[in-house]
Amino acid sequence: MGFIKEFKEFAMKGNVMDMAVGVIIGGAFGKIVSSLVDDVLMPVVGMITGNVDFTTLVWKIGEGEGAAVLKYGTFIQNIVDFLIVAFCIFLMLKGINKLNRKKEDPEPEAPAEPSAEEKLLTEIRDLLMQK
Repeated sequence: MGFIKEFKEFAMKGNVMDMAVGVIIGGAFGKIVSSLVDDVLMPVVGMITGNVDFTTLVWKIGEGEGAAVLKYGTFIQNIVDFLIVAFCIFLMLKGINKLNRKKEDPEPEAPAEPSAEEKLLTEIRDLLMQK
């Protein structure tokens, strides 16, 4: 029973739950970005480049059934997907870091009151300067 209890404590920790939520949201966000690239951006880019359909861009190596087909158009779409996701993550981390810096920067403290010894030495100095 100890193993199951230990696993339950591990699985219910905040970090594990936060990570699980992040993975689920990240997967959904990835689908949204893929749809944006495949269904919105690439058709416009294709229209600008002379009605090119990037999903049909292939490079065939060899002939017949054994020919290798390199789908570089799909690869280009995946690169655009990655760049959009990476840019969004960059913006998110930049915002989080900005918020964390505000939390870490303490308000400037007032100058500390001079110690009794420093006050005495200052008085002695001032008296010596008067003579």
